[in-house]
Amino acid sequence: MLYYLFEYLEKEFQFPGASLFTFISFRASISIILSLLISTMFGKSIINYLRSKQIGENIRDLGLKGQMEKSGTPTMGGLIIILATIIPVLLFSKLDNIYIILLILTMIWMGTIGFIDDYIKKFKNNKNGLKGGYKIIGQVLLGIIVGSTLFFHQDVTIKDKIVDTQIYELVDENTDIVRVEEKSTRTTIPFLKNNEFNYSDLVTWIHPNLEKYTWIVFIFFVVLILTAVSNGANLTDGLDGLAAGSSAIIVLTLGVFTWVSGNIIFSDYLNIMYIPRVEEITIFIAAFVGALVGFLWYNTYPAQIFMGDTGSLTIGGIIAVISVAVRKEWLIPLICGIFLIENLSVIIQVFYFKYTKKKYGEGRRIFKMSPLHHHYQMSGYHESKIVTRFWILGIFLAILSIVTLKIR
Repeated sequence: MLYYLFEYLEKEFQFPGASLFTFISFRASISIILSLLISTMFGKSIINYLRSKQIGENIRDLGLKGQMEKSGTPTMGGLIIILATIIPVLLFSKLDNIYIILLILTMIWMGTIGFIDDYIKKFKNNKNGLKGGYKIIGQVLLGIIVGSTLFFHQDVTIKDKIVDTQIYELVDENTDIVRVEEKSTRTTIPFLKNNEFNYSDLVTWIHPNLEKYTWIVFIFFVVLILTAVSNGANLTDGLDGLAAGSSAIIVLTLGVFTWVSGNIIFSDYLNIMYIPRVEEITIFIAAFVGALVGFLWYNTYPAQIFMGDTGSLTIGGIIAVISVAVRKEWLIPLICGIFLIENLSVIIQVFYFKYTKKKYGEGRRIFKMSPLHHHYQMSGYHESKIVTRFWILGIFLAILSIVTLKIR
């Protein structure tokens, strides 16, 4: 909202300093500062309120060291993350930007699903929370909305270099590059020289006329990515600071991709896809990172609050939507490597247990406990050491992801 106010003041009255709000870097800087202040300054008040209402975590005894000491710790801390992100975004971003609209929708939608789940666990005395089927339905519906919007909305485009300047007269400012803006379902495949892939290729190889059904394939992949990443973030939220810290690293990495993809000069220098209007996501990412880091102030060991599904499902949904919008969804296994290994550890454990039970009559385990962070707990590692080492691994994966901009 303030963006439009200062835009008006600059145009009509040449108000001193108002032009600063036209710069992405300035608005992103203010957003991250404000979100940090909101999450740290008001976080304690929210924690005290939740504690006064006895909204604490019900801990199941899994035999882990120090586990039962966390019983009663306030949960639903994802509300801190959501509020600290939404307020700066509403103040400093262009609210008519389709990407910002989608991210706000995603945050509210996934936050609501997570809130309902946490509410049922706490106030309905149901440790299982919202039924898994309902969660999946909610995620699938959101995936359909996001996928449909990204496929059909006229503002979701890319700009391509062209050679025939007699046909097109669309020249980017400050460059001699001639480009044409077009709808496309092309995306980026890491580590490959010709690293672009079009979702339409999945149907046109059968017959060229099937291209009109590309939207079905695209939306299917968006739904798959959103459900996988949101559930991966949910599984990762098992130790103090693990999900919030890992997510901050992931989102900051996506911020780099967002900024260069939306900047005509850097996208040309790096020879990557230029996506008009996507640079506005940088404002959302800045606010989101600030909110996550501010939440970590209270969530690091020993945690004063847990994010609950209100936070973990929201985080995963946001990461998924940003990745698809920036056309970096095929980098998710690398960027979100922490989420991936946590997911795989559960899948492998369950599959192997069922396989050995069927074959030998007794279920066997590969890990002492899954998800993977609990395996290390059972092995005697202190949870703060586990979290710190997972963060280090996350930073390594983030650096490797950024390096893919040049390794092709």
